[in-house]
Amino acid sequence: MSSSGRLPELRVDAERNRSQILEAARVAFAEQGLDVPMHEIARRAGVGVGTLYRRFPTRGALVAGAFEEKMRTYAEGVEIALSDPDPWAGFCGYVERLCLMQSADRGFSEVLTLTFPTAEVFEAARRRAYSGFKKLIARAKASGDLREDFVPEDLVMLLMANSGVLAATADTAPRMSARLVAYLLQAFAAPSRNELPAPPSPRQTYRSLLRLEEDRTQART
Repeated sequence: MSSSGRLPELRVDAERNRSQILEAARVAFAEQGLDVPMHEIARRAGVGVGTLYRRFPTRGALVAGAFEEKMRTYAEGVEIALSDPDPWAGFCGYVERLCLMQSADRGFSEVLTLTFPTAEVFEAARRRAYSGFKKLIARAKASGDLREDFVPEDLVMLLMANSGVLAATADTAPRMSARLVAYLLQAFAAPSRNELPAPPSPRQTYRSLLRLEEDRTQART
């Protein structure tokens, strides 16, 4: 076979390997979280570990690739919420749907509380969701339903809390997550009864997400 005929075949093989790896990673991460060994993902995908690392040089690259589609769904969920004529129902519905996505997929639950600075498509979807969520906040405050001191970083705090609850109770007390979310939504509602401590800045929140990823990476080594 000529070299010109071989090149398209190699590209097809490479793309097939990539797709198989991503699908295997999605299933494994959903079942077991993000700490699944790379050799286990390669085995599920039917490829060698070397092939996996050629397609995805780091675990972070694989995680971001595996969850790109869900991050787009995450961003699209904000747009659906913004179309709700009831600002408070749109706000609450979005938070509840997001937390349900966490409960249905262990890997996604962890991904939402991490950040991947080099994954451009993944982080672009996150920024899009963040921008839409700020609009949700503004609408709910303008309608008088959301307490005035709520800030976007409070959603990150909620997701971190829900992730911890899910990790501890998903198999033993599955309703606990929904109860936590319901409690917190009541706490977010106006009028507020008590003043809150000052919120973290966006930079502090971002640094916290980076630290979570660094801690996870160190725990694996």
